Amino acid sequence: METLVVDHPLVAHKLTTLRDVRTDSPTFRRLADELVTLLAYEATRDVRTTDVTVSTPVAEAHGVRMARPYPLVVPILRAGLGMLDGMTRLLPTAEVGFLGMIRNESTLQAETYATRLPEDLSGRQCFVVDPMLATGGTLAAAVQFLFDRGAQDVTAICLLAAPEGLAHMDEVFAGSGKPIRVVTAALDERLNENGYIVPGLGDAGDRLYGVV
Repeated sequence: METLVVDHPLVAHKLTTLRDVRTDSPTFRRLADELVTLLAYEATRDVRTTDVTVSTPVAEAHGVRMARPYPLVVPILRAGLGMLDGMTRLLPTAEVGFLGMIRNESTLQAETYATRLPEDLSGRQCFVVDPMLATGGTLAAAVQFLFDRGAQDVTAICLLAAPEGLAHMDEVFAGSGKPIRVVTAALDERLNENGYIVPGLGDAGDRLYGVV
């Protein structure tokens, strides 16, 4: 598994404001959207393209276009929805699937409650978006779900990651031979006793949408 921590001053600036407890939900949503687009720029460096030739007003030019099948963006509900617009802004031709997963706060294990995805993902590049890679249980389950349906490779885009979550992903997919990337704005210190990232930014879903 490959991990990329995006080192850019604009990423760090926006993340700092996201962490601030004084940042209200509307501002949090806007900044998360902007930050995801910056992360997606790095995450899509290996997106598949096909060579094409187009006519400019002056002459022919060689270039590339997105290859089919188009990438699939998969937000993990509910917090992942706050990252969807930032992804589709950069990848407007991508298709979107939805995966409803929730972490059981007692067992810290991921549980699936809803899916809206193609049955056959053969040959597809998938981009999973979820704000927090904490214990890694939810993300690992989501990635395995996509591979079970035939996905070619999976890139996860997270605002924050914890060392324990990355270690769990490494353990689950060690020797699988499956190409997996994690792209994040920061690798934080650790998890606390409740499985939250420290220093983190709190519950991303609550900060995006309020406590419901």
